[in-house]
Amino acid sequence: MAIQIHSSAGVPAARDWRLAIANGLRGRCPRCGKGRLFSAFLKPVDSCAACGEPLHHQRADDLPPYVVITIVGHVIVGGLLLAEKYADWPMGLHMAIWPALTVILSLALMQPVKGGVIGLQWAVRMHGFGGEPPSPERQPLPRQSPPPSVHQS
Repeated sequence: MAIQIHSSAGVPAARDWRLAIANGLRGRCPRCGKGRLFSAFLKPVDSCAACGEPLHHQRADDLPPYVVITIVGHVIVGGLLLAEKYADWPMGLHMAIWPALTVILSLALMQPVKGGVIGLQWAVRMHGFGGEPPSPERQPLPRQSPPPSVHQS
């Protein structure tokens, strides 16, 4: 017996993920690109002031810091290796430049990266951006062990 699934809803219109991420990187609404995405440094608005798109669904969580750490790590380690190979800097200069550059780059990249992640979530309809409320993941019930048999002699 085959299982058939019928749906009366049409396929939702495709969203351009490149444009949504680009708008997010600029700190703008992923849908219209006009409204502001953040009300504070990393606090997204509940809805876009320009188009009214609800944005409270976003769940960027830990992805933006991971992306920022990867980018900053590559820049700092690459720069440090190049400086060691081609320049003869004193240790004090290294101690002044690399930690300061690490902090500056991390702070400068965190908001755009979080905006890009929110834009990606909106484009692929994650976490309620598709119009339906998010449903919890279903996991199978644990296997029931058979009751112990009672043998009376």
